[in-house]
Amino acid sequence: MTDAFIYDHVRTPRGRGKADGSLHEVTALRLAETALRALKDRTGLDTGLVDDVILGCVDPVGEAGGDIARAAALVADYGVHVPGVQINRFCASGLDAVNFAAAQVMSGQHEMAVGGGVESMSRIGIGASGGAWPVDPAIAIKSYFMPQGVSADLIATKYGFTRDECDAYAVRSQERAAKSWGEGLFNGSVVPVRDVNGITLLDRDEHMRPGTDMQSLAALKASFVQMGQMGGFDAVATDAHPDVEVVDHVHHAGNSSGIVDGAAAVLVGSKAAGEAAGLRPRARIRAFANIGSDPALMLTGPVDVTRKVLAKAGMSVSDIDLFEVNEAFAAVVLRFCQAFDLDPEAVNVNGGAIALGHPLGATGAMILGTVLDELERTGKERALITLCIGAGMGTATIIERV
Repeated sequence: MTDAFIYDHVRTPRGRGKADGSLHEVTALRLAETALRALKDRTGLDTGLVDDVILGCVDPVGEAGGDIARAAALVADYGVHVPGVQINRFCASGLDAVNFAAAQVMSGQHEMAVGGGVESMSRIGIGASGGAWPVDPAIAIKSYFMPQGVSADLIATKYGFTRDECDAYAVRSQERAAKSWGEGLFNGSVVPVRDVNGITLLDRDEHMRPGTDMQSLAALKASFVQMGQMGGFDAVATDAHPDVEVVDHVHHAGNSSGIVDGAAAVLVGSKAAGEAAGLRPRARIRAFANIGSDPALMLTGPVDVTRKVLAKAGMSVSDIDLFEVNEAFAAVVLRFCQAFDLDPEAVNVNGGAIALGHPLGATGAMILGTVLDELERTGKERALITLCIGAGMGTATIIERV
């Protein structure tokens, strides 16, 4: 089987996903174009070598609907011969897009492809694309549907994570993100978003709150109490997991991922394609995997899929130098670290979605790029990237520096 190499990656900054966010005037199409064009321009890529563009987008409706990957490739001047496809595996869409690109290369059917993702959460509200899962009893009852925040609180309760522990994790995420920006660690991979006149709208992540401390977080009310208690979802949680008597609601806006806008793109290709393009590979994609997990706990998929992908690669946890675990909620990462007895200094070392935000369809590609940069900066070899997913799934990828 052909090796798939990562040749480069870029991302936009993450803009606050609200009407007053700096990227609110920018459509998802333009965000995706920004990432694709930057990837092309900085590598000097001949798009005649690109066989496909695969972009994750979780709410592909309205102006973000249709096949945004094909539209963005055309707008970014990739040439009419370059096809595109939009995929959706909820929060792992961006990472799966990279994995799909890698699979095309590994199979020998394509030589070079771009994987990535985009989400404009300020313009297309979360959940705008609808779906049967929350509303059709045929699946909602069978899967113990509950809002993700209640599932996160269920995880915290079941595995013993307190409000203080979740808040302390959130503070650490903010500190690490601020430190990374302060030291210029993101400068090489973040490309500014500009308006039609070429004026820069945003050139750094704007969701961060570097002054966050335990006292400021303690003042926030738990976000999912009403959904859980009055909405009846606590009863769903305890029915699914009868070992939990009462759900302790510990998550709030400060220790949960931020709603933001953004896009990312990763160039993947064979050795021969890289040579034809005059590019040096930065990493090899060693293995990737997807898995279904407990739909009620919903967000523990990273634990299950990590076991699967490590077995697939013939590796153990000790073979991984750095871990990127999407910070959907603090308890997600705390449970992951608990399950594998990980050193916190090896997990999300540049901060994560609690500080930086989670542009659903793009996040997986973004955090893959972040950890690749960190491998190169520190001289380490291997990283594992994983995300939890709605309805109980997990996706993971192992990369190694070359």
